[in-house]
Amino acid sequence: MDLVCMQLWPGGQEWLLILLVIFLLFGASKLPEVARSLGKSMGEFKKAQREAEMELRQFERELREGKYTKDEKRAKLEKIARDLGIDPEGKSDDELLEEINKALPRREKAEP
Repeated sequence: MDLVCMQLWPGGQEWLLILLVIFLLFGASKLPEVARSLGKSMGEFKKAQREAEMELRQFERELREGKYTKDEKRAKLEKIARDLGIDPEGKSDDELLEEINKALPRREKAEP
C-alpha cells in the first residue's frame, strides 16, 4: 500500500473511537442495518470501478487498432474520467490518462 495512504489510515485507537461514535449515534439495534448498507455501498462502488476499468481496457484495445479519431479519443477519455469522478476540463490527454491511472487500483495501467 502507498506510504502516504498507510500514514493516513486509522490505527487501533482511532477505530475504537470511530466505532464508539457510531454506536452512540445509531444504537445497538441499528448497527447491523448500518453495516449492511455500508457493505452494499462498498460493493456498488467496486462494481462501478471494475466496469470503468473494463471500459478503459476495451478503449485501449480499440485505440491500438485505430478505431478512433482524435476527437473520439478525447470524448472517450473524458467519459471514463467522469465515470471515475475526475474533472477532465483543462487537462491534456496525457494528464487525463495519468489521473485515470492513479484512480485505478490495479497494477496494470492504461497506455495512450
